[in-house]
Amino acid sequence: MFAVFTRAMPKQTSTFPAAIYSDTVLRHVFADAQRFFLATLIDIDLAHVLMLARQGILTEAQASAALRAVLALDIAALGQAEYDGSVEDLFFLIEKQLATIAGEDVAGRIHTARSRNDLDLTMYRMALRERLLNVLAAGLALREVLLELAGEFRAAPMPAYTHNQPAQPTTLGHFLMGYIEVLERDAERLVACYLRVNRSPLGACAITTTGFAIDRDATAKMLGFRGLIVNSYGAIASVDYIAEACSVLATAMLSLGRFAQEMLLWSTAEFGYLRLSDGYVQISSIMPQKRNPVPLEHTRILASRAMTEAQAVLGSLHNTPFADMNDGEDSLQPLVALAFADGERALTLLAGTLSEATFNTDRMLERAAANFLMVTELADTLVRTADVSFHHAHSIVSAAVRAAASDDTAALARDVHARLLGQGIAVGQEVLLAALDVRNFVAVRSVPGGPAPEALDAELARAAQQQKDDANWLSQERLHLRTTREVLYADAKQFVTR
Repeated sequence: MFAVFTRAMPKQTSTFPAAIYSDTVLRHVFADAQRFFLATLIDIDLAHVLMLARQGILTEAQASAALRAVLALDIAALGQAEYDGSVEDLFFLIEKQLATIAGEDVAGRIHTARSRNDLDLTMYRMALRERLLNVLAAGLALREVLLELAGEFRAAPMPAYTHNQPAQPTTLGHFLMGYIEVLERDAERLVACYLRVNRSPLGACAITTTGFAIDRDATAKMLGFRGLIVNSYGAIASVDYIAEACSVLATAMLSLGRFAQEMLLWSTAEFGYLRLSDGYVQISSIMPQKRNPVPLEHTRILASRAMTEAQAVLGSLHNTPFADMNDGEDSLQPLVALAFADGERALTLLAGTLSEATFNTDRMLERAAANFLMVTELADTLVRTADVSFHHAHSIVSAAVRAAASDDTAALARDVHARLLGQGIAVGQEVLLAALDVRNFVAVRSVPGGPAPEALDAELARAAQQQKDDANWLSQERLHLRTTREVLYADAKQFVTR
């Protein structure tokens, strides 16, 4: 026997939209669409109608009336409209406005061979490509500041740290170049991701394209896309475009947060390497002496926010079906926007902060010359001059360091000299003392990637050229998007006036 489940009829049923659904979902989705997607919706309408006309799917008169109506929309009023429940979302409000302007028949024809599915995915990609470019631009601005600093301090000695302990001498320019290369890789990832995001899903319709003879390549070109998401099922169902973009952002923010933390450490009185300008410090409400490097803290939290928001996007998409579903759409898109906005803010803030900062290079040099940070080179010198293994040289130097009463390099050189003589090895004290010079330590590390001037200068020149190349790519891509949009509107206006 089959069980039968019943329930009493509810005392009252709602008409669409139910008040709770409207207040918790639709009102928010409407406001988000106004904020993030209104302009792209209009662009897509223009491109789609032009394509329908050129393909003969709409008559010239129908297309002209449709384009005239789209161009006549009051964008400012649409952007300020309050959600009243009379329509489901912004798309239907625009369609309602178009019907008011040109009649329901014309307004209805605009949606021929199109679904809200491919319309939504198109506007999401158009918005995301702008966010990728904005973060790229912010990263380039930070790289420019760091490149200037790295060039200025290319030969300024400082301690390199491992395990948060001073390890070996390097230079401030060498240190900064390390993070510049990270930012270059961030740029590579952003550009590669952008090229995959900037492909058009328009024409996929609900999920299987359409029986109308549309020209997907034409709408893609009019909207500034560089190609198509060809498979219509994947165009609607796939979310890897968001996942990749947020992964790239999270990676960049992880690195940015680590660098910001290092700058905060350098700003402490105990380190005293970095001093922010008055415009970038906040005082205490009770302690007159305080100069709090708060912008670096804000950089750190903004980077952490952006990283976790980006990760939250991936978590929201995990285990969702490979199909059209709301999980990747209306309620998720504001989180994507927030992650990229926070990331852009973090990069911009750090660039501004460091552009006015000063470095205490005297203190850095003092620390680089202390604590026997140069003794790796002393061991290397024994390998070169005494023909001993590095392991043997390491043991001699290590024993001398452990026995040292202070970090007096001259005393250490004498001790090592005596230990060598005890083993029948003759190396002059002047050779040993020269090996313990900070600047000599840097100078001999001239292999690619090292801190020596000939190695670092080559990298600075390469990085400067890469900065120009990346800035030029960004400029050209923004010009491409701006020009294609101008052409789209010019073509639409010309169509209605001919």
